[in-house]
Amino acid sequence: MSNIELGGLRENVRGRVIDRDDPDYDDARSVFNGMIDRRPLAVVRVSQVADVIATVGFARDNGLDLAIRGGGHSAPGFGTVDDGIVIDFADRIGVHVDPEARTARAEPGATWADFNHATHAFGLATTGGIIGSTGIAGLTLGGGIGYLARKYGLSCDNLISADVVTADGGFLTADENQNADLFWALRGGGGNFGVVTSFRYRLHPVDIIYGGVIIYSAEHGETVGKFYRDFIAAAPEEFGAFYGFHQGPPVPFLPEQWHGTPVCVIVGAWTGPLDEGEKAWQPLLDAAPVLGSFLGPLPYPALNTLFDPLQPKGMQAYWKADFLRTLSDDALRVAADFGSRIPSVESANHFYPIDGAVQRVAPDATAFSYRNVGFAPAIAGQWHDPADNADNTRWVRDYWEALHPYAEAGGYINFMDADDQSRIADNYRTNYARLADVKATYDPGNLFHVNQNIAPAAS
Repeated sequence: MSNIELGGLRENVRGRVIDRDDPDYDDARSVFNGMIDRRPLAVVRVSQVADVIATVGFARDNGLDLAIRGGGHSAPGFGTVDDGIVIDFADRIGVHVDPEARTARAEPGATWADFNHATHAFGLATTGGIIGSTGIAGLTLGGGIGYLARKYGLSCDNLISADVVTADGGFLTADENQNADLFWALRGGGGNFGVVTSFRYRLHPVDIIYGGVIIYSAEHGETVGKFYRDFIAAAPEEFGAFYGFHQGPPVPFLPEQWHGTPVCVIVGAWTGPLDEGEKAWQPLLDAAPVLGSFLGPLPYPALNTLFDPLQPKGMQAYWKADFLRTLSDDALRVAADFGSRIPSVESANHFYPIDGAVQRVAPDATAFSYRNVGFAPAIAGQWHDPADNADNTRWVRDYWEALHPYAEAGGYINFMDADDQSRIADNYRTNYARLADVKATYDPGNLFHVNQNIAPAAS
């Protein structure tokens, strides 16, 4: 399609339409995952809701694939598409905080670093991701696991309302009272139902936390995992922490001999009384010999950006995910084995706890159905050199195949890759049929299919 044929789109948006002849095209089409090399017809840097409505209509009326790009990662590359249109929210990162109501309204291009910066000024936060560069939109629509989940629930549990542009160009507000079926589906069902142009969240008093990271040798991975499993089950909900494996990062609190060497980690936050933080963390310091630790009072946003230097845009990336009822001894043996062979300093394997406030929400109360499991393992392979793609992708796949026999059928969609589409029904269990019905109501033609796609129910 030529630039002339894009004329109708240009006439109806105030944001920038970047096509293949634009000198900024290669930059505009690039996404977090350097493996993804797609050439959209145009990238539309939307400036307001009217631009979104016009762009949705243009893609729909011309039979073009449509990708929605928020502010974050999307390792599967769902933020771009070949020969189609990309709605890009890069210029829409505003966050408006109402400190008296303890709410925040955020635009879909914002990251959790943007969001936390805005809310921390008032001593408030809500459950966000582990990485500051994660986008609020994708994380929330897929569920939203983070440090505050045990105390305050998932990101989607803290969503109060969403403004949505639907496939027919309509503009709706979805909450508990308006378009409640759509609101139900947005909380975990991904980007299947429309383009969310605004998120309104409930906030909680979170200011200075006591937290950080403890690093152990990978040879103690099973021992640490067993201790963590029992510790987190009994810990107050103010203690939010995950267990996992990395290569030792080049940080001053870790001796240089361990840099680039497989290590076991526990990372998290104590959000209870600050003077109780040291005591709360002490059992984990005693669980096994510690190679290095960085623990103490921190502004919550500082913890949320701790790993950001290891997450530059443009790396090669391949991810897998599951849910585990428990961190069984068998699962821990698999984790320790593959964790001891983690292939790069940017790669990560984390086990996130799914308990506390998360389990106090019924499995059918939102689209996110796995409320009765114990942990969400995420295997995130990330590296720089494309020459390592085959070996590192194989590590992720082999790890997942070894762990999956101890897991549930479905997994956490925010850590799934593009080849996980066959698991879509398992990811939502008994909620899938209802999601397909909601999809048929709001997107019967499946315009929004560049995602972990829920097909509309047959009429």
